[in-house]
Amino acid sequence: MMETFRAATSLVADSAIPVVLAIVFAVGAWRGVKVYDTFVEGAKEGFDTAVRIIPYLVAVLVAVGMVRSAGLLDRVSQALGPLLSWIGVPPETLPMVLVRPMSGSGADGVMVELMKVHGPDSLPATTAAVMSGASDTTFYVLAVYFGSIGIERIRHALWAGLLGDLVGMLAAAWMTHALLF
Repeated sequence: MMETFRAATSLVADSAIPVVLAIVFAVGAWRGVKVYDTFVEGAKEGFDTAVRIIPYLVAVLVAVGMVRSAGLLDRVSQALGPLLSWIGVPPETLPMVLVRPMSGSGADGVMVELMKVHGPDSLPATTAAVMSGASDTTFYVLAVYFGSIGIERIRHALWAGLLGDLVGMLAAAWMTHALLF
């Protein structure tokens, strides 16, 4: 029974993208759309968008690198450790909380470091993994999406995104502790 299920899910997974592409091409041809020309135009627009957002991405990546290499994360973690413990967040996860809104890959690096130091099944490592899924890279998202369409004033989007990140990370810490430890 399980082997049949695995074979069926493997077949669906392997054929999903080719089937979707075939449907797109068939519907486009049926409606009289020049599918290849439309695809090329979309690729050109995608390339133009990528070129427009490069400065924003470089700025975010440089900021993350500067913060990490200056040792600022370690200092802030030491200072806020007692407060975090009091509200139920493992203090070791503070670098994750601070880096995640800026960089997904930087946060993944912090998470891997927590796994190496504390073990993959430890409270800090597990909490960091759940935090990764419960929050977003707010500065990256704002840089990419707002930068790609030329929005310069982000207004309330930054604060709403950071508040969402904070709530997601607190909920991740509390739920991880409540359900797994």
